[in-house]
Amino acid sequence: MVNLNELPRRRYTNGPTPLEHLEHLSTQLGGPQIWIKRDDLLGLTQGGNKTRKLEFLIADALAHGADTLVTAGGVQSNHCRLALSAARREGLDCHLVLEEDLGSDGAPVPADAGGNPPKLTGNFLLFDLLGADSTEVHTNGSDLVARANELAAELKTQGKKPYVIPVGGSNVTGALGYVDCAQELLTQFAEVGLDVSSILAPSGSAGMQAGLIAGLHRADSQIPVVGINVSRTQEDQEPKIVNLVDEVASFLELPPVPRERSLGLGDYFGTGYALPTPEMVEAVRLFASTEGILLDPVYTGKAAAGLIDLIRQDRFGDDDNVVFIHSGGVPGLYARAGAFA
Repeated sequence: MVNLNELPRRRYTNGPTPLEHLEHLSTQLGGPQIWIKRDDLLGLTQGGNKTRKLEFLIADALAHGADTLVTAGGVQSNHCRLALSAARREGLDCHLVLEEDLGSDGAPVPADAGGNPPKLTGNFLLFDLLGADSTEVHTNGSDLVARANELAAELKTQGKKPYVIPVGGSNVTGALGYVDCAQELLTQFAEVGLDVSSILAPSGSAGMQAGLIAGLHRADSQIPVVGINVSRTQEDQEPKIVNLVDEVASFLELPPVPRERSLGLGDYFGTGYALPTPEMVEAVRLFASTEGILLDPVYTGKAAAGLIDLIRQDRFGDDDNVVFIHSGGVPGLYARAGAFA
């Protein structure tokens, strides 16, 4: 079995993130007991789950002698924000390949003549403040991965040493951050004597969920990790989860992970990725009004909507302890304020 402590890693967070009991929300919903893992409080600019992935990805980039990062995502990408923040921390260049946003009606929000979205807000504002070395905004549906690799090749001809990070940081190297988080969670559960029935997490590029599943499997824990899909049906998402879980398990030299551990529920993403739903709006308002915790509309808002619906379906017992992973992303809330009007 591979020892994570022997792999290259940067550290961007001082100690474990808090595990908090949401007493008021639990009472409001009539059980189960809801706990929240505050990965919105991870290090780097405004925090979020990608920080754990980047601790391993940036270390790998540095080990390969990189002086430049190239990565891709939407104009409100939390991953791009944190990759850029890590680049600033490490003294690396960083180039972003972005996809134009969709409005609440599902139609693309066109870029202006300079290739910028109409509003400099949310994460896109932070790209500007953090000083991205370049940002390209492409039409929705473009092949961002191909363009990121093409840009890396162009940078090589200029004498740079680029390292391409995949969308969401969700490859085996990135997922190791959540293999480590699984052990962090188990330690916290033991410290407070918590018998956890389920962990719920947003499931998008699947690196966080796959890492948690593999990490719990590595520790011989049977706690299920239920993914709430933010962009795909269950039929489309679960193969992505399974494939990455298998790759991570193989890398760590673990026994095969049972297929049924990879669950991604596809009933809550609505009409598409980043497009608001009434249930998301209710969930964001409920967490804020009962616990003073902000969720984001793309990931945690929809995952929380799934959690609330599962509770209302009596999928959990009143005395069950359910842990919700707050993956961050709050800057995106301000770019999508119209959903809450």
